[in-house]
Amino acid sequence: MKRNIIQILVDLFKFLVGYFFTNKKSALLLWLAVLIGILAGALSAFFDRCINWIGAFRVELIEQYSSPGLPLWLVAIPISSVMVGLAFYITHRFAPESGGSGIPEIEGAMEGMRPVRWKRVLPVKFFGGLLALGSGMALGREGPSVQLGANIGRMISDTFKMDKLDAQALLASGAAAGLAAAFNAPLAGIMFVIEEMRSQFNYSLTSTKSVFISAVMATIVMRFMTDQQAVVTVTQYSHPDLMSLWLYLLLGFCFGVLGVLFNKMILATQDMYLFIHKNQRWRFVCVGLFLGGVFGALSVLSPHIAFSGLELIPQVEGGEFFAGGLLVIFLFRILTTLLSFGSGAPGGVFAPTLALGTLFGMLFGLGAHEFFPELVSMPGTFAIAGMGGLFAATVRAPITGILLVIEMTSNYQMILPLIVTCLGATMVAQALGGRPIYTQLLERTMRLSMRQKRADKTRKAMFRFKSKKK
Repeated sequence: MKRNIIQILVDLFKFLVGYFFTNKKSALLLWLAVLIGILAGALSAFFDRCINWIGAFRVELIEQYSSPGLPLWLVAIPISSVMVGLAFYITHRFAPESGGSGIPEIEGAMEGMRPVRWKRVLPVKFFGGLLALGSGMALGREGPSVQLGANIGRMISDTFKMDKLDAQALLASGAAAGLAAAFNAPLAGIMFVIEEMRSQFNYSLTSTKSVFISAVMATIVMRFMTDQQAVVTVTQYSHPDLMSLWLYLLLGFCFGVLGVLFNKMILATQDMYLFIHKNQRWRFVCVGLFLGGVFGALSVLSPHIAFSGLELIPQVEGGEFFAGGLLVIFLFRILTTLLSFGSGAPGGVFAPTLALGTLFGMLFGLGAHEFFPELVSMPGTFAIAGMGGLFAATVRAPITGILLVIEMTSNYQMILPLIVTCLGATMVAQALGGRPIYTQLLERTMRLSMRQKRADKTRKAMFRFKSKKK
């Protein structure tokens, strides 16, 4: 009965599109992009509110059960441990592809290499992401938003029985909508698909328009449900001195080296975790329980090195830390980001990367101000440039990084130093042989998948051999 009602609604929608538009196929794709944008924007805004709610609920529980003899951080350990352990369990049990950011899975799906099981991924990514992010882990919500949006795109394409190329366009539209809504950055969402997924995306006028429409609609819905303010509130800077641009280029060179090393550390951390849990569920959950306890304590004792890091960016840019404090936080945040993202927890790495870039950029800016006070009067400009620098070096999507920072901070007059920084970071990363992190993660996933298939085939063959022998 339920399927019949859905089919009637689908047929009615197709009839109306065909009645009012001559090019039925293109019109249907664009109207479905509108629908995907609305759904993805609403889900992303609801996801964000639920993260805030579960985070506040966790704090209330910690305060409720604490006492003079039982400090807050000690109470936070079991609460966060249970949250992350449950997130790890439902991820491994029901939809392992929901682990991590999910962006490599979407890129693999666009190439036809990975399945999109939206009936499983949508609930698992939503609730797993809530538990992981609400516990205090150093993860961002943009990865879950992108994967949720893309899965909505696949859900709609399956419902309307779209062909392969149109289904791919709707998948990409959902991904763009998810990123646009997560950061209130429609241009960055559009450019992320065009730039980062350039090898998978099937470029045509209609498919490109569907990506634009979906990102715009998602942003409108998100702003309607929340507000129209920039995600990060920082100082609005004027144009920096043209003679100081070489310093931004030097900053980009530093990020190029750092980005290559950071990508290698992510992959090494994932290998370390795989060596520990060997993809066995009980071990995987035990890792989650341990990490939850660690980040539960850190979220109370030292919140600067826990959580996504977006809350830290205005404090760093505003000059609330001395150079020594910035260096300590930067080093510890590298560690917490690697431990969180490398574990396979359902969460993204965009926001932690932006926070790391801000920290390093501010450190560089303070040094530049010390040595070249006549050129650098505001070290915070390097913090803004640094947000895009590390992103460009790791993801290798410099235009997306530039647009993302500008839209997130509303610092439109910082576009020139951002371009110089991101260009320098990308050039050095490429010269050092660095490759985009999501490409490397997808290749690693495919290798592990092939290895698992061979192991399963060998195990079945051994079982048949033993059965025959008996």
